Amino acid sequence: MNKQPSPVGSATSGPTAFDERLSVPLWWYLPAIGVGALLGAEIHMGYPGIRSWIGYLVLVPLCALFLWRLGRSRVRVHGGTLTVGDASVALAHVGRTDVVSEKFAKQDALGPELDPTATVLHRAWIGTVVRLEITDPASDAPYWVVSTRRPDDLVAALAGAGPAPGAPADRG
Repeated sequence: MNKQPSPVGSATSGPTAFDERLSVPLWWYLPAIGVGALLGAEIHMGYPGIRSWIGYLVLVPLCALFLWRLGRSRVRVHGGTLTVGDASVALAHVGRTDVVSEKFAKQDALGPELDPTATVLHRAWIGTVVRLEITDPASDAPYWVVSTRRPDDLVAALAGAGPAPGAPADRG
């Protein structure tokens, strides 16, 4: 038996200020299952007997898995760190933030104005992006461009204010 007391706060490094999964809309699964069934039907027509159902058993779950994998990315502010997909940066190195919500401004931010060395996590089904200046001298990226459904909550969490009052929590 361990006689030493565990340090306070060792399990977590504090509450999560912002957490959002950039999942695809649920209705996208219906067309994906339809595409899997259509491809399964192509295989069904070419093989007799039990082998004809293998296409359905493989392709329908494969199409659903593809969409689930596509929507697995997370944007998270937790314990003094911003984590976007697989990349992370300390909040102390996050400078100015800009919310880009208009369609043409978003096209410019992701097109002609985009620095090739910037870190980008863009999901086309999400309407707004936040541009975050990175002040870390060790980082190669001058800024990050991140898709989010709740840009005001993300900016507030980066500023240390937490989520906006009355905002729904997306733990998806």
